[in-house]
Amino acid sequence: MANGTASVPRLQQPPKDGGSYVIPQLEGEMITIPGSKGVFRVLASSLQTGGAMSVFTSGGVLADAPGFHHHNEAHDIFIVTKGYMKIWNGDRCKILGPGDFTSVPPGVIHNPHTLGPHSESFGVITPGDWLDFFRYIGESYDGIVVPESDSRNILEHLIPKVKAAAGKYDVVFHPEHKGCAVSEWTTEDEVIPDTTKSYYLRANTGPRWILGGVISRPFITTKQCDGKFAISSIESSSVHKASCPFQRKLTFPRTHHCFAVQEGVLDVVVGDASSCRVAEGEAIFVPAGIPFQLNFSSKFVRVWTFTTGDGIESLIHHAGIPFGSYVLPDKPKPWEERQLLEACQKFSVQVS
Repeated sequence: MANGTASVPRLQQPPKDGGSYVIPQLEGEMITIPGSKGVFRVLASSLQTGGAMSVFTSGGVLADAPGFHHHNEAHDIFIVTKGYMKIWNGDRCKILGPGDFTSVPPGVIHNPHTLGPHSESFGVITPGDWLDFFRYIGESYDGIVVPESDSRNILEHLIPKVKAAAGKYDVVFHPEHKGCAVSEWTTEDEVIPDTTKSYYLRANTGPRWILGGVISRPFITTKQCDGKFAISSIESSSVHKASCPFQRKLTFPRTHHCFAVQEGVLDVVVGDASSCRVAEGEAIFVPAGIPFQLNFSSKFVRVWTFTTGDGIESLIHHAGIPFGSYVLPDKPKPWEERQLLEACQKFSVQVS
């Protein structure tokens, strides 16, 4: 409690009864697939998003890839944060390092391979119920980072489970599929397509928008996933506090937000709760219909936003202007209150 106001709870796992919450560093619902030498840390799933999406981190050391497969309905994404991953996506394959991204729409054969020596990534999958497949083939993990010494045979564990689950989960394996060779990054991998298709996006490339002293660098918008979700890197600074457009409470009636802090400190006021501090490595979930306010509280703040539709990133894109530079400017760009209010009206966002 602070000044008689409730605070947002800090939980080791997402709650089953809804509401806002903070997940500390290296926490979440932790699942490991025996022999994979890796861990999934679930930050939000169907229980919190009404089935719309699941957000998780995954980490591991060098191990066998899960195998080529596709989903009939589920859309999959990967963003590497540490180490390297080789990811086959349709008819292409690339080595992804920190900040690199790839989008895998339904029907596209893919295969992620953790190269190590210790790699971490963020993942989103929608619909969120697909995460039940991880729960079915995996088991709970209560360690610190990853089970590097787990030498069990992953295939001996997976094959019986997969056969038993035939038709139950949206995953179709292609054991005879031959992956293509690794290709180099090109300028094609520095833009986001206008439609739903598989693509790679190299770190720190793609479109950028700025609204006052806040930058949005989208990995994927609702245009590339049939309106299902969006992911963006939001960057700002305490130096730009006076020109921050989000120091007022915004209510997104249909869009859930998961904010994962990559650098710096973010203070979030949720509903009538006291301000909640979210530091690097931590995440905060805010359900649709709950007002929130953002305060960028360190000299540089980088937050990745995962939303179940048009969220705070869409306000920046529509109320802001294209940004040609690559780093947060020393001085904010001019912006008009009218443009923000028009963007809020466009996306049915309520402004306190």
